[in-house]
Amino acid sequence: MSKHSRAFKQSVVEFYLRGNDGYGKVGAEFGIDHSTVRKWVAIYEVHGVAGLSKKFSSYDAEFKLSVLKRMWEDGLSYRQTAALFNIRNAGCLSDWERRYETGGIDALAPRRRGTPRMMPEPPLPKQPQAPQNDETKSRAELLAELNYLRMENAYLKKPGGLNAGTTSAQKAQVVQALRPFYPLEAVLKLAGLSRSTFYYQQKMASLAERHAALRERIKAIFAFHKGRYGYRRVTAAIRQLGQNVNHKTVQRLMVEMGLKSLVRPKKYRSYKGDAGRAAPDLLRRQFAADAANQKWVTDVTEFNVAGEKLHLSPVMDLFNGEIIAFETARRPAFKLVEGMLNKALERLKSKDRPILHSDQGWHYQMPAYQRRLQARNIAQSMSRKGNCLDNAAMESFFAVLKSEFFHPNRFDSIQSLKDGISDYIHYYNHQRIKLKLKGLSPVQYRTQSLIS
Repeated sequence: MSKHSRAFKQSVVEFYLRGNDGYGKVGAEFGIDHSTVRKWVAIYEVHGVAGLSKKFSSYDAEFKLSVLKRMWEDGLSYRQTAALFNIRNAGCLSDWERRYETGGIDALAPRRRGTPRMMPEPPLPKQPQAPQNDETKSRAELLAELNYLRMENAYLKKPGGLNAGTTSAQKAQVVQALRPFYPLEAVLKLAGLSRSTFYYQQKMASLAERHAALRERIKAIFAFHKGRYGYRRVTAAIRQLGQNVNHKTVQRLMVEMGLKSLVRPKKYRSYKGDAGRAAPDLLRRQFAADAANQKWVTDVTEFNVAGEKLHLSPVMDLFNGEIIAFETARRPAFKLVEGMLNKALERLKSKDRPILHSDQGWHYQMPAYQRRLQARNIAQSMSRKGNCLDNAAMESFFAVLKSEFFHPNRFDSIQSLKDGISDYIHYYNHQRIKLKLKGLSPVQYRTQSLIS
């Protein structure tokens, strides 16, 4: 008999779905464990009210194997699998999995109930017998010996044979190849391989074959983005293609294939001290915006190629992280920032009044720069002195730009670097997805927001 009635379970689930409290608070409200609440909610979402009244039942070996295959194929956890199949105790799944790995489908058969029988007495050791001549052997004995010799000969012809350096995976492949022609127990004994190890290697081989297509897709996405994507973005890109895959599976496969996203180097610091009148910090690290052209951030960064320098001055819209304008120059003169500002202002409508945030660089303290902002009724904001975290959004973009584009590549000239920056910013705006933008690129996110 269930400890809790179906009506009680239903009231707990409905209370959770009506409010905003977590599993812990709901469990404390009804005096039950939070994991129980999570289990009931998961079962209710899949099976409805009927799932809350399910009684315990025994399962046959075929059903257990189908549950395990579904769990392996979809990368589900024990709790998710139990909720999907309405299994009362999620802990039994680990037992099923262990039993299948050691004994195959036969080990999944329901166990007999009752008191186990006493173990029989061990047989007495047989006395060694003198070897028989072929003339004294029966026909059945001769056929069995012949069959064994044929099996041994077939095993030795396989790659590796009985070599000392043969791995368990190689032995399992040989056993699988000879299994249709000879008894499994005899081949396992000849190979020196236990049954559990054989089935485990079979499972690993099937998993490798099952993920072959996924491996190729991961490598294609990783190569297309030139190693800039980690497993989270690779997972999001695969899901955009219509394939539902678990991020842990992608992470494991990328580790096995040696695919690792680029490591970010230390950030470039360009603070030079006070050079004029500084503006207050209006942004206050509030890097989220409800619509486009509400909050802009800007800064200047430097690149060095064979002793020559190139400076980049971009403007980012905090609504979607899009680089709406940028300018490059050999020298960090005021024209660099002025050109960037002119391009950015062209995107504004007459009613737009964004906040433009920067650090306390001398460009942004210039009277000409500040007069241009005042003429368009744009509020100027500056980070606190020597505090790069107040402009973390733009610093983060510079880190991504240098780790994904600048450091992995080699440039013959400043012009090639300039052209590459232009191409990368177009890629960053139109193709590179962001997880916080629901797996969309900045331009896709802005377009979708305009449609909705």
